[in-house]
Amino acid sequence: MSKDGMNYAPEGKPRPVVEQGEFRFAAAHLDHGHIYGMCNGLTEAGGTLAAVYDPQPERAAALAARYPGAVVAGSLEEILQDPDIRLVAAAAVPSERGPLGVRVMEHGKDHFTDKTPFTELAQLELARQTAARTGRKYAVYFSERLHVESAVFAGKLVEDGAIGRVVQVIGTGPHRLNAPSRPRWFFERERYGGILCDIGSHQIEQFLHYAGCRDAQVLSSKVGNFANPDHPELEDFGDATLLGDNGASQYFRVDWLTPDGLSTWGDGRTILLGTKGYIELRKYVDIARGSGGDQLYLVDGQGEHRMELGGKVGFPYFGQLILDVLNRTENAMTQEHAFKAAELCLRAQAQAIRIDSGAGVLQAQAQAASASAAAQESRSDSPQGKELRP
Repeated sequence: MSKDGMNYAPEGKPRPVVEQGEFRFAAAHLDHGHIYGMCNGLTEAGGTLAAVYDPQPERAAALAARYPGAVVAGSLEEILQDPDIRLVAAAAVPSERGPLGVRVMEHGKDHFTDKTPFTELAQLELARQTAARTGRKYAVYFSERLHVESAVFAGKLVEDGAIGRVVQVIGTGPHRLNAPSRPRWFFERERYGGILCDIGSHQIEQFLHYAGCRDAQVLSSKVGNFANPDHPELEDFGDATLLGDNGASQYFRVDWLTPDGLSTWGDGRTILLGTKGYIELRKYVDIARGSGGDQLYLVDGQGEHRMELGGKVGFPYFGQLILDVLNRTENAMTQEHAFKAAELCLRAQAQAIRIDSGAGVLQAQAQAASASAAAQESRSDSPQGKELRP
């Protein structure tokens, strides 16, 4: 497994859902290595990468060389004007993803973007409006659930009622920084969006999915830069607490503080607490055991269970997405869900307090005191003195 998360591109077993050439797609704006995982998933499901474009021709040529028949396009417009291309996959600079997706949808094609899909709420709102008006899809590559076999299987267990009703999701998303290999935009706050907007988007999407929430409220969020003073706009730590519309809750932490001694790029974990049991996912590594990633631990009424799921589950999302594009269905992921996950990570980022200095701690204390006073006032003013729920 790669020690560099930016170039982590999972490969699975081919499970075509269409005939060769039936679903042609393109890849454009290859600023993040996740584009390789996106293209792997689509081609393993039977898709045909027909064309590749990037302003840096050498990047386009490198991707095209991995997929027989793919050609390097001379411009994005060439791809958008090709009537046989159904979907455009892209991993642009985060601040450019929303505008690119709108342009793709305006040309009558579906869009598949790397996370995070937006860096501003205004971009999200424009994409919502465009998707509704054009009927096109704005799909998002939330790879930490969609391209991880233990995460896929956990969803099936939850759906089958293995742990009862999910009442809390705890997630950790540590990543290795590898600062020398990162492009300049990665360290520019306006362009990458902030840590909760970026890798925090994975965590919020998983919460909505596993807990079955259609909406949620961000109760608190924090960010800081503790170890990278040479990159002052980078946030290397962030966390947040959310409350779902069905009463389920979430706490997650994300960071760029993975030590060099870890065998892979990040020790991502997820814990699902249910009314009848719990699940823990050790997605990429089971530290000090040498057993690899995709480990799922389940505790239920019958006992304790450990499952090694690498190579046994597959990645159904990509085939479902292809069929959704062809049939105009929503089985892979609803548009509402994708946009809601994007909205909540933007809100968590916007309201986050900074905690890497004494001033940040004082600010956090002041906000907590203010929130407590407001809650007490709400309770005293509520009918019959009943406590108002969030």
